[in-house]
Amino acid sequence: MKEQPLVYLYDSTLRDGAQTLDVDFSVDDKRHIESLFDSFGIDFVEGGWPGSNPTDDAFFATPARSTTSKRIAFGMTRKKNVRAEQDPQLQRLKACSADGFCIVGKCWDFHAQHALGVSLEENLRIIADSVAYLKQDNGFVLFDGEHFFDGYRNARDYALRCLDQAQQAGADWLILCDTNGGTLPEDIERVTQDVVQRFGGERIGIHCHNDIDMATACSLAAVRAGARQIQGTFNGLGERCGNANLVSILPTLVYKMGYRTTLHDDALRRLTSISHSIDEIINRPPESHAPFVGRRAFAHKGGLHASAVAKNPTSYEHIDPALIGNQRALLVSNQAGRASIRHRLSLCGIENVTPAHLDAIIAEVKAREYQGYAYDAADASFQLLARTIIDPQPAPFTVHDYLVTSSAAQDAHARVVIDYQGKRMDNEANGNGPVNALDKALRGLLTPLFPSLKELALMDYKVRIMAQHRDTAAKTRVIIDYVDANKQEWATVGVSHNVVAASWQALMDGILWALRT
Repeated sequence: MKEQPLVYLYDSTLRDGAQTLDVDFSVDDKRHIESLFDSFGIDFVEGGWPGSNPTDDAFFATPARSTTSKRIAFGMTRKKNVRAEQDPQLQRLKACSADGFCIVGKCWDFHAQHALGVSLEENLRIIADSVAYLKQDNGFVLFDGEHFFDGYRNARDYALRCLDQAQQAGADWLILCDTNGGTLPEDIERVTQDVVQRFGGERIGIHCHNDIDMATACSLAAVRAGARQIQGTFNGLGERCGNANLVSILPTLVYKMGYRTTLHDDALRRLTSISHSIDEIINRPPESHAPFVGRRAFAHKGGLHASAVAKNPTSYEHIDPALIGNQRALLVSNQAGRASIRHRLSLCGIENVTPAHLDAIIAEVKAREYQGYAYDAADASFQLLARTIIDPQPAPFTVHDYLVTSSAAQDAHARVVIDYQGKRMDNEANGNGPVNALDKALRGLLTPLFPSLKELALMDYKVRIMAQHRDTAAKTRVIIDYVDANKQEWATVGVSHNVVAASWQALMDGILWALRT
């Protein structure tokens, strides 16, 4: 088989990604992400726009410590009626600690005339002057043709002349930008082929936005047409609907299409961890249904699927999850069969389970899910249920009673009574709401008896109103996520018409699971 060409990778997470709603990188965040991408093998890391904000100025004030990646500073072509060498923002680009520059210029005749307010000929001079100025002293320049596909659709010859001006002025790369993110993949491929035939494909790149959810498909279509650089962001961050998602593009490019990249050996096995690291930095949970790296990307819930995957994963998996650092999950639900349950138990270290045990667990799971429980999202509660059926053990303590009161005038108040080794004990506590008060009262009793609970932390608390009944009489499902001192995480579930009772079930399962591990 003929070896596929090399495709270069350009990441714009630190600039385009920073334009995402509710995303705000600090200088330290930017430096940390730059080091992650350098260790991964990304060719070009766009660090930001010098002069646009103090964070980017501080970032570019210190040299990059990259060994693989080129640090790129972003900017735009000179202003009208200003010489390139006198344009303040072009001067800031040349003065910053970057290995190269990416400047955006107008390729849409409509934008040149109405956004910039210049003639079409003057826009061509602006492009040429700006590139030539940055190329002085052997500068490395990428030209981003803004709205190129809109410009090509409206005035093909003029859009191509814009690229021609940038190339003649010395641009190292010509990047075709689908700035509005509304072009279809077949049109991206057709137009890119035309550009490649005219300019040669070795220095043509693609930059897509995701406004119709096709940025990944469009980027790969451009590569098929001969483009040799893909610009995008990790996790698809970016303004509006985001940019082309490099997390989806990279494994598809390598494992599905056979293209070569400069990524370090086994880099893709770190793809999931790096994707999740970016989410952690911006303080948002990883998208569970994200292709390749999501927690559910290789999760199988249906009994038919799980049974087939247990025999041969290729039955329902398009790729080995280990190749991109993810892992398989056979979920426990009312659709589960023996294969799902057996696999889930084996992951918990529970072996030699009899068919009778499996049948009993399946029956109990299905009965409880009919009541509203959801064990695919509450692994600890499932394991407690299974262990109770397989090998019942006496609980380390039993709850005799609990009482909680809440009013508008004061904090919630809870009293918990337990039996421990033949002795009745009680404790009271105030809390920020009834659930917090119950948690504090229970832990106040148990922590002196079980010191490990001191490091137990509640990470998330989710309430869902079930549909079986209407209004405030509806059944409630509560799911609680925990983490312990060893960074082990688990989730528990409770269901009741009473939200406090549902919460208490989930709290109790969380405590019991912590004491069993």
